[in-house]
Amino acid sequence: MVSSASLRRRRRIAVASAVTVFATIFSGLGSIGPAAAQTGAPLPDLKLGQYDHSRAALTGGGALHTAAQPDTIKGQYVVRLREAPVTSYTGGVEGLAATKPTAGQELRPHSAAAEKYRQHLGEAQRDVLGDFGVRAQRTYTTAFNGFSAKLTGAQAGKLSKDPRVAAVTPARLVKADAATTPTPQAAQHPAQAPTAAQTAAQTKPVHGSNTVIGVIDTGIWPESASFAATMAAPAGWHGTCQTSADFPATACNGKIVGARYFADGWLSAYGSLPEGESLSPRDMIGHGTHTASTAAGLPVKHAMVLGHDYGAISGVAPDARISVYKALWGGSGTDADIIAAIDAAVADGVQVINYSIGTSMGDYQPNSPIGNAFLNAYLAGVFVAASAGNDGMSGMISNAEPWVTTVGATVERSHEATVRLGDGTRIVGTSMDRLPSRRSTPIVFADQAGSLDDGAQYCWSGSLDPAKVKGKIVACDFIDSVDAVATVKAAGGVGVVLFQSTGNTRLNVIYDFPTVYLWSAEQAGKLFNYLWAHRTDGTASLAEGGDGKSVVGLPSVASLSSYGPDQTHTGLQKPDLVADGIDVVAAVSPMAGGRLFDAYSGTSMAAPHVAGMAALLRTRHPKWSPGATASALRTTAADTKGTSSPLRQGSGMPRTSSADDPGLVIEPSAAELTAFAAAATPDGKEINLPSIALREYDGTKPVQLTRRLTNVGTRTETYTAHVDGLAGMKVTVSPRTISVKPGATAKVTITLERGTATWDRYTTGSLVFSSAKHRVRLTVAGRPWGFTPRPYDDTGIEFGRTGGQGQGFLEPGFTGPLAGRTTGYTPVTWTDKKLTTTVSGGVFSPGGVGTQGTKIVVPRGSAGLVVQTASDDPGTNLDLYLYKDGKLVDRSWASWHSSERSARFFPEPGVYTAYVHAQTATSTDVPYRLGVTVVPENGDRRNATLTTPAKVERGGSAQVTLNPVGPQPDVEQWAYTEFRTGRTVVPGLLISSR
Repeated sequence: MVSSASLRRRRRIAVASAVTVFATIFSGLGSIGPAAAQTGAPLPDLKLGQYDHSRAALTGGGALHTAAQPDTIKGQYVVRLREAPVTSYTGGVEGLAATKPTAGQELRPHSAAAEKYRQHLGEAQRDVLGDFGVRAQRTYTTAFNGFSAKLTGAQAGKLSKDPRVAAVTPARLVKADAATTPTPQAAQHPAQAPTAAQTAAQTKPVHGSNTVIGVIDTGIWPESASFAATMAAPAGWHGTCQTSADFPATACNGKIVGARYFADGWLSAYGSLPEGESLSPRDMIGHGTHTASTAAGLPVKHAMVLGHDYGAISGVAPDARISVYKALWGGSGTDADIIAAIDAAVADGVQVINYSIGTSMGDYQPNSPIGNAFLNAYLAGVFVAASAGNDGMSGMISNAEPWVTTVGATVERSHEATVRLGDGTRIVGTSMDRLPSRRSTPIVFADQAGSLDDGAQYCWSGSLDPAKVKGKIVACDFIDSVDAVATVKAAGGVGVVLFQSTGNTRLNVIYDFPTVYLWSAEQAGKLFNYLWAHRTDGTASLAEGGDGKSVVGLPSVASLSSYGPDQTHTGLQKPDLVADGIDVVAAVSPMAGGRLFDAYSGTSMAAPHVAGMAALLRTRHPKWSPGATASALRTTAADTKGTSSPLRQGSGMPRTSSADDPGLVIEPSAAELTAFAAAATPDGKEINLPSIALREYDGTKPVQLTRRLTNVGTRTETYTAHVDGLAGMKVTVSPRTISVKPGATAKVTITLERGTATWDRYTTGSLVFSSAKHRVRLTVAGRPWGFTPRPYDDTGIEFGRTGGQGQGFLEPGFTGPLAGRTTGYTPVTWTDKKLTTTVSGGVFSPGGVGTQGTKIVVPRGSAGLVVQTASDDPGTNLDLYLYKDGKLVDRSWASWHSSERSARFFPEPGVYTAYVHAQTATSTDVPYRLGVTVVPENGDRRNATLTTPAKVERGGSAQVTLNPVGPQPDVEQWAYTEFRTGRTVVPGLLISSR
């Protein structure tokens, strides 16, 4: 899916991290700027931050130009009927034998029984269509029983009430999950067929033989060297090669064993294909070719991009076959076409499906039509690897069903590059371009490079003055990175430093021009403040390499990768795994930019790595179910650098060598999965999966689960369970020691209690079953629900923990009696401040232009810290940044006012610095007010009492009220509240008097 999470410069308010602190010490750090400000002088306005900066804007690829289509397609529906499709039919209709494969057997989608049952389904579909006077656009019978159709709202409502109908769902748009896609402005390199020597060198069987990976995507470029091998179709293959004028039969050479396209849903919704598309399996975008070659491309010794050799590449399973199912057009597609592709892939006989596609901001509801089709594919023995999404935020997970292996992205190559500024400052960014070993070169920005009115600060096309740019490096706060680089190059510049004032995500585009990308807001601030201090005499040099500290380590979870928890299901861990997804070099389509190979980034690139691993395991263990394969990959996975949290990395990074011999597997039953799919609000924690997710468990009661562990080895082994991490939780496993014979299954009961784990925050770790030879890990993440249920992680934990006007609202996660106490009110201490600036619309950096810092001491035992800003000037826009130990803790940066607030709930003790930045100013002198409140956890000011309900119920709501006692100051005040149910204390809210 195209990365769609916009890092909007319409900056969001940092939601009340409500916490107040005890003793405060103010010491102004002063207004530190590059040049003396002159009172009354007009300020230059760079207008940085007035346009949206999105991750998609980093690429300029063809797949990124389809987002204008709505997510829901008006008047289009997918209708699922109640009878099981061919993959899942277990019998029951007189005269029709079961078609669902038994355990260890493959689906026979074209057997006499299957064809007879398929005919029965077709007749039933026609009956429904005829009864409602509806014409099907497409019908499905193999992995999905139903049809897509144009319906009125009234027809959809009536159909949904028909007893033969299971669900009527509005058709939706899905998108390719790549954050980096082709660059149309790239130099043209014609596609060339590989030489006979190349073909011979690349066709030696390596891994994944007799396995077919179905790639549902944008198609394929069959002439690529990554697919240049003649292979025989494996036994039981039923696929076809759908030819056209630009996709001859010879394109299906055996390595590409099948190729089809599905456009009925798209054409019905939009009338025609996107410009430049081909109604054939041919890839005109590059995304599908990239994912296919990553999963199963042949070894290529020299991946050449614009004349530069990026080394040897190979697909994970280079001896596997590829079957192409083109269902994306210009990078997007409809679920009606996706379901048709899944239906065909299962009928053709694929063993693995790669699905690097998703929805913006993740799944929003359970039991989607696509999810149901994948369930039936799973039940037919097909392993499905799917991308987690590129929103880079917690909870925004795509493809979150328990039968899909959902994959996030990791950074495995740093590609560091350094910008050395004239004052000696070194900023380590990233680049995949060749950087000349230049000495210091003049560097220019904004009004020193062209016209602000024309967008010189963004390096918009035509905005730069060649006289100001020639022979210089240009810094660009880019909107479209490809356009920015091309603009600098056309104006005679010799290099580019790309940044975005609000930060972005770390990845690369190969520009074929000396370019360094600074991805973080902190880097942008350093660069901007140097440039502003040296508007006419700035210098810089660009060099490959860095200090090795630009990432927490390799491999580490990519910032663009969407992560857990799963917002749709409270009991599922998602993502399941993470894999290489940043700057992945693989084959692409030259139609999107003239390149035969290119570096793409996104969870789209991560998923095919896991699909390829599944193909390898399928070859080695043909009797393993998709669940066993997924378990083997997950229980043997390794931690990434920087985190071991299942929320970020799932079970970790899979290792095929370890997964080949996992010892035990933990796989769900068909009954568990079908019951999950049938539930209105499915949970998932009871399913026999190699993880435990407790997003909103009742912390006053123990949670008891079972897991079944099957020995897939060749000898009896004894395993002992132990807990790793899970600080504060009480975890027991019974029996703690199990002895399991080959092929046998042991059942254990796992009891988890909150113990001393913090309410409303995640505790993570794992349960490990160890034998003399094997180590089987089940990752665990649990959040005891006190008063704030939430479908995302602990980032912004303060959201929902604040109240106003003396009142607070609780959403209890437990049922029982309730009593409460309060610290009483602590008044806000306001201080008049003034900073000076020489620019409006600049970029924040600690100690930079237009910035002032104030130190705040937070003692131990503080329940909250609240820092606020205010200004009487409506033309001023202030931003607030809270730092501790040199690291950003929180920020509040709404773009339309100066009333910012950062609240920290139970902040760590120590010295904080509150930086106020004049993002927009009307004069050089900027007066403002800074308010600080520190609320002690155990204070008792006796100026307020707390009224609480006597009892609360889980999932309900309750109001609590602070009642002032005695005279109150004419200033805002904050109080901490705490509650008790039985003997258990639950932290409550920070409540403001206003």
